[in-house]
Amino acid sequence: MTATSKQEPPTPTDSPVVEVVADDADGADEGAAGREAEAAAKRSKKAATVTASVAAVEVTAKPAKAKPATQPNNVRKLRQAAMMSKAELARRAGVSPLTIDRVESGCPCRMDTKRKILEALGLKPEAREQVFGPDIDQA
Repeated sequence: MTATSKQEPPTPTDSPVVEVVADDADGADEGAAGREAEAAAKRSKKAATVTASVAAVEVTAKPAKAKPATQPNNVRKLRQAAMMSKAELARRAGVSPLTIDRVESGCPCRMDTKRKILEALGLKPEAREQVFGPDIDQA
């Protein structure tokens, strides 16, 4: 089963159509004028198509994602007091160094991650509020 797109094709705008009728009396002058008029009509039609395409793109643009709220914590202070690098704390906690970086910058994390970090720092679970601050759910 394939998904179908419901995006509407761009609709051309009403642009004047230039029609050139050549008269055999002044064939050379009117031929050049006709080619210029035809080229102008093509440019006008192309501009209308581009404008319609840009309008279609603007309608389908996705809204920007909201950044999660950050909450200050003491993980960095405790890690530095224990003279541990982010990589060392991550290894001991069994998480990635990127996770440690995010937690230290105040990004929210799962309760299991908090427990692992507390154990890796040699702290008991009761120290959770001193390290991570009050839980947002309980505040």
